[in-house]
Parts: sequence; structure tokens; C-alpha cells
Amino acid sequence: MFNSDKFNRVRSSTRHFLGSSRKTRIISASALFLAICAFGAAAVAPMAPDAANLTIRSIVQEMDLPDIADQIASLEQSPQLYIHEEKIRYGDTLASVLMRLGVDDDAAESFIKSDPVARNVLQLKSGKRIQAQTTEDGQLQWLSMLTDSRDDTTKNLMVSRDGEGFKAYEAPAELERRVEMHAGTIQSSLFAATDAAQIPDNVARQIVDMFATDIDFASDLQRGDRFDVVYETFWQNGEFVRGGRILAGEFQNGNKNYQSIWFDDEAPQLGGGYYNFDGKSLKKAFLKSPLKFSRISSVFSMRKHPISGKWKQHTGVDFAATTGTPIRAAADGVVDMVATQNGYGNIVVLKHWSNITTAYAHMSRFASGLHKGEKVSQGDVIGYVGSTGWATGPHLHYEFRVASKARDPMSVDIPNVQALNGPELKRFHSVAGDMTHRFVLLRQEENAAKLALK
Repeated sequence: MFNSDKFNRVRSSTRHFLGSSRKTRIISASALFLAICAFGAAAVAPMAPDAANLTIRSIVQEMDLPDIADQIASLEQSPQLYIHEEKIRYGDTLASVLMRLGVDDDAAESFIKSDPVARNVLQLKSGKRIQAQTTEDGQLQWLSMLTDSRDDTTKNLMVSRDGEGFKAYEAPAELERRVEMHAGTIQSSLFAATDAAQIPDNVARQIVDMFATDIDFASDLQRGDRFDVVYETFWQNGEFVRGGRILAGEFQNGNKNYQSIWFDDEAPQLGGGYYNFDGKSLKKAFLKSPLKFSRISSVFSMRKHPISGKWKQHTGVDFAATTGTPIRAAADGVVDMVATQNGYGNIVVLKHWSNITTAYAHMSRFASGLHKGEKVSQGDVIGYVGSTGWATGPHLHYEFRVASKARDPMSVDIPNVQALNGPELKRFHSVAGDMTHRFVLLRQEENAAKLALK
């Protein structure tokens, strides 16, 4: 039963409490009424205290922090290691390089000189980077550099401390491939022009090989001849490692223009090769010159023999060159003779197809292991220039024979040996289109550079 007297007393107390508070409280009347009905006056008493009236207490927790002085002392007691990097300079020796790297370690130097792997460090090629880690007193911890192998692969060579001694090993380098484009103009020689254009030497040599069937780079070049090349380069950690293959080239020799594109034929028996922009192979049956760099000292004609003094038909072409210059096979063939023969001196004869043979005379020596019946490919080294036999000086006497009859190798018509067709020709045209676009961009850069100089 509802007790009205008790309710009135509670309501009066509540009004007094709310009225005496200095801070306004908004309380739902219905919620207050229900609370009173359910629990009586006791429901109103436990009101939350004002946060402004709470006592603030500070709690301080002590933490054990290491002493800074102890840390410094610990570091000073630890062995200090230093990493140095240098570039090989012209005329450097192992001792001079190690000195600049801060290495003062006789045992390390002795190991590098004697170990069959570590001694590759002695490939002191100018511009190559080399790194080393040493202790404060110069003891070598490790040494690292890039080395070039005989198979033209690049490896990371590491020499590291192993207990009381050292160990050395090589690992294949992870190289970044880039494609670069450069142009040059002949002022004096091809290599002077490629140096001026900052083209790597191995790429310059490829230019010679690429156009060797059309241009004799010793006698055909003219001042003002120009060339464009697109080629690969390989890098590691921002360091240039080596030049790669020429992907496309263009050479203007006098009023003749020669173009080539490297194309990998999917047919395994054909492999890759250079083609002109129409898809015709640039590889001809015979090279124009068996020597990469030489001059013609005697042509195919009647002449007075330099030794006998008699007029006689000169049945070949003489290429003057220094003793030891490599002689290349002019075409694919089989060795028919390796011998010393009268006035020819040391001579090699190669047998080709269609009753064609070529002869190479006055050699200083033959290529190692060359023997009769051996198959050779175009460009293989078969011997070296000399002056054996009836010769007044070092040169190569080169003969081109058809059915045993001498022909002038400089004028005989030599056809190309292979051509693309079908799907391969279609794929080639896609590659050729890309390279043509690159040449256009290269020309635009050249023209912009010329305008900037005006």
C-alpha cells in the first residue's frame, strides 16, 4: 500500500538537495520517480562525486636505466670495424690498392697472391670498384670486387677472414640490364669516335664484326662517316660492369648506308644473327678481310716480285699487319692443309662449298691444336700474321680459289647465306619497328643538342 507521508518526506529532501547544489544537474523526472518507487530514499544517496572535488595523487615508479657512461665504455671495448671503397687507378698494384683501402695485413696480401681464386683480385682494371672491411689496426675482415671470367660472365669475388686464415669464393653477379643509344662521327678512326661517344670497347669491336662483310675498317673509312648504335649495358649497384650485345646499328660509309638488327631466330639450327631492316641476313659466305685491322699492301694483279724481281701474277691480296695479329677464317669450312710450303711459309688452306678454297700464308704460327679435317666457323682464329717463306715483312697473303683457279677476293660476288620468311619474318618486322623508333629518338636528341650549341 502506498505511504503518502513517506513519499512527501522524500520529495522534500530531494528538492532541498537539488536546490543546494551549485552545479546544475538535469535529471529525468520519470527516472527519479521510478528509482524512488523501486528502492526508496536509499536509491538517491549514492550520487557520483564531482571530478573537480577529487584529490589528485601523483604516482612515481622508479625504473632501472643503464648508465650512459657504461654504454660508452662498452662500445669502446668492442672492436671497431671500418668499410672502405676505392676505384682502381691506372698503374695500381695490389699493395697500393690495399693501402688506400686501409688494409695493413701481410697475411691477407700473401693469401690474395697465392690463392687460385683470390688472385683474381689482381685484375686491376682502371675504374673498377673494390670494397674492404678492416679493424682499427688494418686487419682485413673481408674484401669484395667484381671480376670478369674468360667466358665473359661477371662474378662477385669475396675474400673473407676464416679463423686464423682466409677463404675466397666467387658467386654469379646479379646484374641490371639497360638499353643505351649513342651516335658518333668518324674524324680519324673508329675507336677514336667510339671513345668520344663513350661507347665501351667491346661494343666498338662488335661494330667492326657487324659490318665486316661490307666495310674494311682499315681502308674504307672516310672523315665524316657516322654511326648510330643501340646496345645493352649491365650494371650492379649503380656501377657499370660491361657492355653487352649491339641490338641495332647503322653506319654511313661515304654515300652508302648500312643497317643491321640483332634477331634471335627461334629455329635452334639458325640461332641469332644480324639482319638488315628488310629481314635479309648480313652474314655473307665470306668475310671481306680475314684481318680485323690492316691495310692492303699488294692487290690481285701483275706485279714485280719483291724478292725475285720478276714480273708475275700476284694470285692473292696481301694485308700488312704486325706480327701476331690474329687471322680469321673467311667462311665456314674444313681445314684441308696445315703445313709449311716453299714460298708460302706457314700456310693454312680451308675447303668450303662449290669447289671454293681459301689460303692463308706467311703465318708466324698456327692456332693451337689446328689440324687437317677440323671444322671451323667464319671468324674463328686459325693462325697469326708473320713473315715466314718468301716475305719481306710481316703480312698475310690471302687467296680465294674457285675450282683451284685464283680469283680476286675483293671483287668476287659473295651472296648472303640465309634469309627470314613466314612467321619469323613477321616477328622480325616487330623488332625492326621498335629499333627504327629508337633511331628516330636518337636523331631527335642529336638535333636538339646541335640547336643548343648554336
